[in-house]
Amino acid sequence: MTASNDLGRVHIVGIGGAGMSGIARIMVAQGLQVSGTDAKDSRRIQALRALGVDARIGHDPSMVDDIDALVVSTAIPESNPERVAARERDIPELSRAEALALVMAGSRGVAIAGTHGKTTTTSMLTVALQHCGADPSFAIGSELNESGSNAHLGSGDIFVVEADESDGAFLYLEPVAAVVTNVEPDHLDHWGTYEAIEEGFLQFATGIRDRGGFLAVCVDDRGGARLAQRAIESGVDVRTYGESLEADYRLTDAHVASGSAADETGAMGWTFDTVHNGVRLGEIALRVPGRHNALNALGAMVIGLGLGFSGSDLRAGLAAFSGTRRRFDFKGQVAGIRVFDDYAHHPTEIEATLRAAREVVGDGRLVVAFQAHHYYRTAMFAQEFGDALGLADDVVVLEVFAPGETPIPGASGQTMAGNVPLRPEHVVFEPSWSAVADHLVERARPGDIIMTLGAGDIGMIGAEVIERLRGLGEAP
Repeated sequence: MTASNDLGRVHIVGIGGAGMSGIARIMVAQGLQVSGTDAKDSRRIQALRALGVDARIGHDPSMVDDIDALVVSTAIPESNPERVAARERDIPELSRAEALALVMAGSRGVAIAGTHGKTTTTSMLTVALQHCGADPSFAIGSELNESGSNAHLGSGDIFVVEADESDGAFLYLEPVAAVVTNVEPDHLDHWGTYEAIEEGFLQFATGIRDRGGFLAVCVDDRGGARLAQRAIESGVDVRTYGESLEADYRLTDAHVASGSAADETGAMGWTFDTVHNGVRLGEIALRVPGRHNALNALGAMVIGLGLGFSGSDLRAGLAAFSGTRRRFDFKGQVAGIRVFDDYAHHPTEIEATLRAAREVVGDGRLVVAFQAHHYYRTAMFAQEFGDALGLADDVVVLEVFAPGETPIPGASGQTMAGNVPLRPEHVVFEPSWSAVADHLVERARPGDIIMTLGAGDIGMIGAEVIERLRGLGEAP
């Protein structure tokens, strides 16, 4: 399978990003010559170089010489020198969404969409299908623990993709099956209003109808239930799932696994059964914690069944799934203190993650650091962020991660910290990134969990926390 007979060499601006690096991997596997640039080096870029990608740090107009297409994301400004040079040479420019649609051409696309849970659900479905003997292509927003990769060109005809609604990218895809995990207000910098988001998801659903496919929707979520109803009225083949009594595939008997099922991190997964048309489909025992992950697994199960795969094989595959990077990601344990990192950057995600962490920590305490992402999201959910963080025992709030954005009055880490419903001594606003690890270490004791949350650069703090904890252990 090739991306296009007309393309030979493609240059990707921002090639180190989660989405762009995955597209680059697929393009290389499809036989294209790929180059790319980014502002800083990373393990993703190093991995691409090992595949033969000419990936460089810094932007250089000469990089677009002799290319057939330039691929850019919405984060790359019009003034980028490589974009300017490409326009001067009349070189076609593709958005990330257009490039992803291009590499998926000719496959049976399966898209996982929704405000939250996309990465995990996409990963679960991919691992489950692999366990069924399929070799699907996939493009995911994070790396699978099983393979260490976020993208792969498989030998089968199925292409599983994380479908991003943040900039409307999912509307460029042409899947024959899809999941919508939930529909909530977010990314209003692109959509403007929640009503516009709802219309976008409905357009996504009706496109699947036009291709003769089917849509799985979680109806435990109010936005999902509304989408399901509107999609059904529009003639879409909708298969609902959730704990709701109205769900076509109903999650039942859900509970935290017994203590003997805990892994080396102390995390215990969820076990549940599914009832469809009055028939139990069989128990699924997950290795990852949280009720939200039981729902994610059920969404993956509904798709796998709809594609014709065996329920027993799908259950075994879901049971084998061990997680993805930056999703309840275990960083290490020192002196009885466990350190986790998670990408959660929306109040709903924070609440789900911290509730799962409560299951894991047992009698210990949760010591959490959070870094908000984007001023508009901080302004919109300042109170909700505070409420969600109140599920922790101690909270360190960083300043908002919003490089290149214009600040919004009141949309600050300090304002958010003031909304956390804990006693003042258990909440601190720390504007200095380098001081956060010390705050966390000072507040934690054996049996506790330290967790970093956010979509920005906070994911790097976990390693510093581990280093400081080890240093304390070595001190005389």
